[in-house]
Amino acid sequence: MFYSLVTAAATTFGASAAQAQRALAAGGVSRYAESGNRSFAQQAIATLGNGEAPALQFQPYPAGTGALMEKLARERGRAAFDRAVFTVPKFSGPVPTNADDIAFLPAHRLAALIRERKITSVALTDIYLTRLKRLNPTLLCAVTIMEDSARREAAQADAEIRAGKYRGPLHGLPYGVKDLFNTKGVPTTWGALDFKDRIIDEDAEVVVRLRDAGAVLIAKLATGLFAQNDQWFRGRTNNSWNLGQGASGSSAGPGSATAAACVAFSIGTETQGSIVSPAVRNGVSALRPTFGRVSRQGGMVLAWSQDRVGPMCRTVEDCAMVFNVIHGVDEKDPSTVTTPFQYDRNLSLASQRIGVDPNAPKEFVDTLKALGMTPKVIGARPVVAGIGGGGLNVEYAAAFASYVQRKAKETGLDLTALPEPPRPGSTPSAPAPAAPPAVPANP
Repeated sequence: MFYSLVTAAATTFGASAAQAQRALAAGGVSRYAESGNRSFAQQAIATLGNGEAPALQFQPYPAGTGALMEKLARERGRAAFDRAVFTVPKFSGPVPTNADDIAFLPAHRLAALIRERKITSVALTDIYLTRLKRLNPTLLCAVTIMEDSARREAAQADAEIRAGKYRGPLHGLPYGVKDLFNTKGVPTTWGALDFKDRIIDEDAEVVVRLRDAGAVLIAKLATGLFAQNDQWFRGRTNNSWNLGQGASGSSAGPGSATAAACVAFSIGTETQGSIVSPAVRNGVSALRPTFGRVSRQGGMVLAWSQDRVGPMCRTVEDCAMVFNVIHGVDEKDPSTVTTPFQYDRNLSLASQRIGVDPNAPKEFVDTLKALGMTPKVIGARPVVAGIGGGGLNVEYAAAFASYVQRKAKETGLDLTALPEPPRPGSTPSAPAPAAPPAVPANP
């Protein structure tokens, strides 16, 4: 782990990769800059904590995009241009009496039940807590079940509805958040044993927005270690439809818990596939938003230029309902921008032309046609060469530089002794044997 992270950062310097790697890993950048006649700017490099934004921010939108969008929207008579007018349809048909049948209802139908007072948030929260406690030992989808605070929030949601204060479609809905987001009074582990008891005294922006919308947080859901795959310090998060298979990652907990109806909806994150992969593996609907649509404030950083936050739900309409609440500009995340969002549930499927992979299963294409859509086979696939192995690896290393240095000190690992990573086409040399640490490493 240490080697790969530090290795990725090495190429950010102009001299020998090995020398630069050692300088960064050991925290000796200034010393190396002086001895190597480096520039003043390079001497100013300092290790930032994971949540500390770099001075330069990646922003793919053209300058003034948000202001222009707002101007155009207001000219067309839309006051709240960045929010869709989201009205939950009236609940139709008999209300299920079986708790499991209720749990599997889409979030927008649960919202109708709560709004029409056909179920209380307290009762719904109890259903999901019961399922979560029963299934979690098998699925390993939740790190922390927040039973006490969830019951308090649900009772408050019901009291507000009785008093005539309805906050909107998410009011009273129990949900879970990936355990990369800070939550006051509750551990934020990032899937790491080192952090299993760490409490950060703040709420992430996405948690704040959902609370303001009346949603009830019932669990911190599992992520793979440092947002990698579906393995974390208690084991592997499992696919609820196939227990012999992992839930994929790194939003493994949100994918598994949502599919198993342990929550009404959940919040995941993605850098490279961490929302879409668990969604496919677990059979849920999810949205990997365009970069900058949802604030990442209060969440673990993997790559400032790629990280994004999105809903994981059981239907597309649920995703729209949640996204409508969580998206929008946040001054604490300079990458965010205010842009329009619209959702039309009455949109005719027959009017939609859907791009499909040439190798898409025939059954899938036939289903699209049966629904009235027009499948359009996509030919060439655009590929951004090298982005995963180049720039992102440097960002990963920078995000965890302070942690790597601390762990190296704790375990007695000499990071300056790491060999230079092999270059493409070269034969890697065997690393020199490391001296045993003076103090035994913690397990």
